[in-house]
Amino acid sequence: PARMGLPALGLLLAAGLLHTQASPSARSFQLDYKHNCFLKDGAPFRYISGSIHYARVPRPAWRDRLLKMYMSGLSAVQVYVPWNYHETLPGVYDFTGNRDVEAFLDLTAELGLLVILRPGPYICAEWEMGGLPAWLLWKPDIILRTSSPAYLAAVDSWLHVLLPKIKPRLYHQGGNIISVQVENEYGSYYACDHGYLRHLLGSFRALLGSEVLLFTTDSARAQELHCGTLQGLYATVDFGPGSNVTEAFGAQRRVEPKGPLVNSEYYTGWLDYWGEAHASTSAAWVARGLEDMLQLGASVNMQPLPWPGADYKGQYKPVTTSYDYDAPLSEAGDPTEKLFAIRMVISKFQPLPAGPMPPATPKYAYGWVALRKVSAHPEGRTAPAWHCSPAQHPSLSLQYADLLDVLDVLCPSGPIQSQFPLTFEALKQIHGFVVYHTQLPWDVPDPATLGAPPHSICDRGYVMLQKEYQGTLERDGQTTLHVTGRAGDSLDILMENMGRISFGANTSDFKGLLGNLSLNSRPLSNWLIYPLAIDTAVQQGWPHTALPKSSGGRVGPAFYTGTFETPGIAWDTFVKFPGWSKGLLWINGFNLGRYWSCRGPQQTLFVPGSVLHAGHPNNITVLELEGAPPTPLLLFLDRPLYNRTLGCSTTATE
Repeated sequence: PARMGLPALGLLLAAGLLHTQASPSARSFQLDYKHNCFLKDGAPFRYISGSIHYARVPRPAWRDRLLKMYMSGLSAVQVYVPWNYHETLPGVYDFTGNRDVEAFLDLTAELGLLVILRPGPYICAEWEMGGLPAWLLWKPDIILRTSSPAYLAAVDSWLHVLLPKIKPRLYHQGGNIISVQVENEYGSYYACDHGYLRHLLGSFRALLGSEVLLFTTDSARAQELHCGTLQGLYATVDFGPGSNVTEAFGAQRRVEPKGPLVNSEYYTGWLDYWGEAHASTSAAWVARGLEDMLQLGASVNMQPLPWPGADYKGQYKPVTTSYDYDAPLSEAGDPTEKLFAIRMVISKFQPLPAGPMPPATPKYAYGWVALRKVSAHPEGRTAPAWHCSPAQHPSLSLQYADLLDVLDVLCPSGPIQSQFPLTFEALKQIHGFVVYHTQLPWDVPDPATLGAPPHSICDRGYVMLQKEYQGTLERDGQTTLHVTGRAGDSLDILMENMGRISFGANTSDFKGLLGNLSLNSRPLSNWLIYPLAIDTAVQQGWPHTALPKSSGGRVGPAFYTGTFETPGIAWDTFVKFPGWSKGLLWINGFNLGRYWSCRGPQQTLFVPGSVLHAGHPNNITVLELEGAPPTPLLLFLDRPLYNRTLGCSTTATE
């Protein structure tokens, strides 16, 4: 199923304790079907691997997380490569900074860790669209994860860029990558296209060679193993604590009668959805299940599951920003009780590295920050910041701008005219927001129903009439509002992409208004459509160059910006949004993700210390979508908060 940090701690343990005839001098990593084990350099080998998503860990923290994994007793790491993280537009690649996967892989080698690589092209990982680029949906008639010619052409183009970077790092080439997964849980996808899997197998072999070990991962269900496996790809399974271990591995044996038993995703936690309780799994339960499998000589990848994505399970279920998911190593990289329980189990099967576990990263509770509202484009100077115990806490001066008042900044190329609404994909808008603007075509003195066809709100629409917030339309939720007005009154709908489906029957998850809005069943037309480039504007320093003055607050989409200084410390922290509704946070141009305080369960956003400037002003930008509290406050804490799940009103309230 999503949705940047450490989302999972995985263990892949392969038993291989029997004698083999292979030459010990050959550098190789292979399957031994005779003795049901892995062979490394011709000798029986057990490896223990931990999953880490480099795309979710700030680059300055890579070494810290990897070292903690090594000290947990792991000898390898398991790594996803999200296609859409690197090929941001067709033919436009980014392997710099946090996206420098080669630097990450080189660091794993420096620390003496082996690598199990999961390059997709589909990875799931609770990541936006399962790692597939949204620009694939710009192609007419494309069918994702199939033998569709348009899809295969894009996949091949990507693999010809990525896999040559991987080949020199394969174990038999002198590197540390011992195996590579092809696709991911393909059996759960509706298509069941073995021709597609055969094409991938051919591409991987052509680009990586015949010696590398290639494998697949699927659930233990018979139908999924039928659709997700292919001769030439070693089949592994995944299941969680509480499953019948004998039955699950029996399912693997039906497709792989010989070779090591492997649970590629043994879930140490579970993902959170907005509006549902925070998921957790007890350390004792996880440790007991792990030990049971290791006693069978099985391989186990323990994986607890914002670019957060979404699942589709009868309805659209967006995943929270936090990827912590009750993991053995927390989102902030802190060892947990669960990690030490896992480490204890590992110690029963192999020696642990000498020395103590590295400590948790330092956190700082910067405290309350009072915010000030100011308007978008007036003349004047910013008033002094409000201070809350200035000896202990940072301060923030707040600027305020209604989103509709700054469309010229957020959409500098101007609007697109269309008789009817266009999707994000038709607009070539991948993430974020689009404003749909029209006018009431007639007087509406009595409340009229503003509505959308079924399944056409993707994913949330914030409705403004004459720039006054009226309420929110929501996918699989409220799709009508009652409005009044006069002919010519402006009607604006700010549409939000909450994350494309990363797991479910269909990953072709189009965004925006997929159908036309109507007023008392009469279609509205003549739209001006504004694709917004908010991230770009904030990264370029907007709106901190404005010269605002004080202004009264109001509900609806608006920006709150300002600066604060830390007391000489730039440590990790967590931000809480007391009384706020829903929105996004940027600090120093870094998008730290979505908050949704009234819906929960996540109540805080993690702020890595690496994005803060010690002793210098830190720029904060908040886009609140429904309404900030009368006295806007942020609270910086030294720990995360979860499990506050409430219902949010989708109608305007003061």
